[in-house]
Amino acid sequence: DVTSEVFYKALANLKTYEWRGVPFAAWLLRIAANAVIDRAQRAFREHPLTDEPHDPRANPDMRAIEHRARLFRLVAQLPEVQRRVVHERFVDQRSIREIAERLGKSEGAIKQLQLRALERLREQLEGRHA
Repeated sequence: DVTSEVFYKALANLKTYEWRGVPFAAWLLRIAANAVIDRAQRAFREHPLTDEPHDPRANPDMRAIEHRARLFRLVAQLPEVQRRVVHERFVDQRSIREIAERLGKSEGAIKQLQLRALERLREQLEGRHA
């Protein structure tokens, strides 16, 4: 359901898409992250677990959804080449060699870009570099 909602929103808003120097995939990831958050919030409002105020730490599913949404936002903020390496490596599941060939870089350079991107994401997720 969420996937179809994301593509519906993307198609419906395609005419308003404006190139801002980031890949089109980042725009789609932003739509997806927002859709996941909206869906989770709507589900919680419709079926609250208790009468107590909402605490995202109390519901592991909600915590996981919020974590993923935050991760999507942080990946979108990476420098373009790091973002592309992360996307091709973990979304497209390409090998280091394939990514190096596609980007015209050495395998060592791709490994370094991946390492720097993952370190930056880890720092931001742990709150050390917010």
